Amino acid sequence: MNADDVRAARSLLFVPGNRPERFDKAVAAQPDVVILDIEDAVAGTDKDAARAHVGQWLSAGHSAMVRINAADTPWHEQDLALVAAHRPAVMLAKAERVEQITPITELAPGAAVVPLIETAAGVAAATELCAVPGVARVAFGSIDLANELGVDPEDREALLLHRSTLVLASVLAGVAPPIDGVTTVFTETGPVTDDFTYARRLGMSAKLCIHPAQVAAVHAAAAPSEADIAWATKVVAAAETADGSAAAVDGRMIDLPVVDRARRILAVAQRV
Repeated sequence: MNADDVRAARSLLFVPGNRPERFDKAVAAQPDVVILDIEDAVAGTDKDAARAHVGQWLSAGHSAMVRINAADTPWHEQDLALVAAHRPAVMLAKAERVEQITPITELAPGAAVVPLIETAAGVAAATELCAVPGVARVAFGSIDLANELGVDPEDREALLLHRSTLVLASVLAGVAPPIDGVTTVFTETGPVTDDFTYARRLGMSAKLCIHPAQVAAVHAAAAPSEADIAWATKVVAAAETADGSAAAVDGRMIDLPVVDRARRILAVAQRV
């Protein structure tokens, strides 16, 4: 998995690192990225076994991202050894400081790093974290952050500032748009579709998933609507006819920023 794969991903599906029988099932759900999790999904007593399972699977030639434990945990050094041995894409839990990321990029040059921003300190440092060489994009740990702030993780207004902060930091650093946090409801796909549609309105472009059933819903929500595609097609055609001059479509002025947005919509539609 290269950095471009991580930047373009729409869906990233977690699978516990201590459940190797689920690894292939996760791949079969066809997420853009499988995340082998050796952090929150794995109890402390199972960390060594999970690390061994992940290492064996990566050694067999499979491609995945690995979520490793935070830098201030007793498991972090062993996680870094796993990263050095296999050089997977890495999601760093509870990323808060630049110096937590640089050891990963030094041990695995060229590997994509995704800081998981899930604390107030991480949000405050978002601009610096996004700008670290090797960081492909950041992810939003909404549940942990909400717990720290003392708010409901499903309260969009309470976390609006924090999501928007990550979007702004990503644009400033020139990295891919942020990945939104998980939707805990997985028995039906409506909530994940609704959550991702909201996140996309804010400027996020991917979603962390916790169940295979969520993947297809995320992909469907990531695709531009037929109305968006029709509008974008009309705008680009009008811009080409105008040959650089301002033009109008459906009674609205279109200029370069509008045309750029239309071209992005068409590029996404073609990709998905």
